[in-house]
Amino acid sequence: MVSRLQHFSNAAERLHVSQPSVTVAVRKLEEELGVQLLDRSRKRIALTPEGQVFLQRVEDILGRVTDAVAEMNDYRQLQKGSVRVGITPIMGAVLFPFAFAHFQKQFPQMNITVMEEGSLAIRTRLEQGELDVGILITSNLSAHLQTVPITRGQILACLPPGHRLGRLERIPFAALRDEPLILFREDTYSRQIILEECEKFGFTPQIVFSSNQIGTIMELVQQGVGIAFFIEEIVRRQPDILSRPLAEPLYLVAGLAWSRERYLPKAAKTFIDSFRETLHSA
Repeated sequence: MVSRLQHFSNAAERLHVSQPSVTVAVRKLEEELGVQLLDRSRKRIALTPEGQVFLQRVEDILGRVTDAVAEMNDYRQLQKGSVRVGITPIMGAVLFPFAFAHFQKQFPQMNITVMEEGSLAIRTRLEQGELDVGILITSNLSAHLQTVPITRGQILACLPPGHRLGRLERIPFAALRDEPLILFREDTYSRQIILEECEKFGFTPQIVFSSNQIGTIMELVQQGVGIAFFIEEIVRRQPDILSRPLAEPLYLVAGLAWSRERYLPKAAKTFIDSFRETLHSA
């Protein structure tokens, strides 16, 4: 303020302090830096060359502090922020596009970073703090994760055109013993539940292909490569796919999940609320 007004008394008046306080503060600063910042030999105070350099640096610092405070205020008012979201391939196809669009309309300045992986991998990333929110299969989650259920879907067997099992209204799982299967990859709960059923019925599955790409799996089914498994919501979007429920129904329960033991950013809380609002209004 002294450098701006070129006067100690005027600076003190502007800062609402006594002139001696300003004089002492400047002198202590010069002593601390070991250089003279102000030239007091003239009627009006002037900056020395060292003072000009120091003022330039200080103005930059104060500007950054002002910007930082304004940015934190944006976060507080949810005009700005970021959310790291993990989604499974199925949730990415069924629910996420609508929830994402709704959230972006509400909070256009918010940034969402999306990572598409299987439920098992998303669980690990949530526990390790690499993701804020997961949209995944919530069966058998650890106690470290908080969950909110969002949907429940029955698993259907998707058959190649003209497959012999298509004559049945419901397919006994044991009938899949010698069938080639197309499954999601190892980091998915969808794969795990099918493997558990195979073990339950006493056979080792013939897995001919693994992928997390729904379109790829559906095309392979259409080409007669093998049998796949999807929840009914996905199958409804594929009218050309022949599908049948299992004799002993299997279900997947999906939900939102986040760590109980880590700080949940306000932006992430807002995303969760927005997602639930989207489902409620759907």
